[in-house]
Amino acid sequence: MSSMQQPLISHLIELRNGLLKAVASILVIFIGLVYFANDIYAYVALPLKNHLPEGTTMIATGVTSSFFAPFKLTMMLSFFLAIPFVLHQIWTFIAPALYKHEKRLVFPMLLSSTILFYAGIAFAYFLVFPVIFGFFTSVAPDDVTIATDIESYLNFVLKLFFAFGFAFEIPIAIILLCWAGVTTPAKLRQKRPYVVVGAFVIGMLLTPPDIISQSMLAVPMLLLYEVGIIVASIYRNKDEETDTQEEN
Repeated sequence: MSSMQQPLISHLIELRNGLLKAVASILVIFIGLVYFANDIYAYVALPLKNHLPEGTTMIATGVTSSFFAPFKLTMMLSFFLAIPFVLHQIWTFIAPALYKHEKRLVFPMLLSSTILFYAGIAFAYFLVFPVIFGFFTSVAPDDVTIATDIESYLNFVLKLFFAFGFAFEIPIAIILLCWAGVTTPAKLRQKRPYVVVGAFVIGMLLTPPDIISQSMLAVPMLLLYEVGIIVASIYRNKDEETDTQEEN
């Protein structure tokens, strides 16, 4: 075996071990939560159940829906809760290859991305869901009984969880693009009109077809876009100061 192959194999083994640890962390959390799967689903369904007309409830139209819907939700929750440990494994793998100034940026980015993802999910659950479910139930015709299937509800909320979770990562994406030299804060400011249109198009594609939920995704995206530009400008100025000091 050549000397070049040995470091490659050791890196692959390290990557495999990191992936196994990440998967194991998800399974450990899942095992601890699966007993409470029905309670977890009941909690996630509260925004809809609070707006259902009196005497109505959610239903399970599939033979296995009553089992697999809570099971699926618990698995996704286990993944969400394991994200900090998963990102730690990523950090452990890439950190040795980074320069000192790169480490100074990457670790805060990993931490901030985790917090922002959780913030996006919390924003969807506590602010968006009550509004859109209240709106949908209020506009239903009088002769229509609202009885949402638990599987379709789960798919709906998971879609919005991911949509808002990733939307809240916009500042991180902007900072990384500026850091990599792909763009600059000044260029991003010039693209504001296109970003406004794009945010509402994304809101239209990822949320229900109503202006309320579309706006509740698009407006935070635009605000986070501005936050990303501000933070990227600060990092850029700090890097320029550091480069100047090193030259002197």
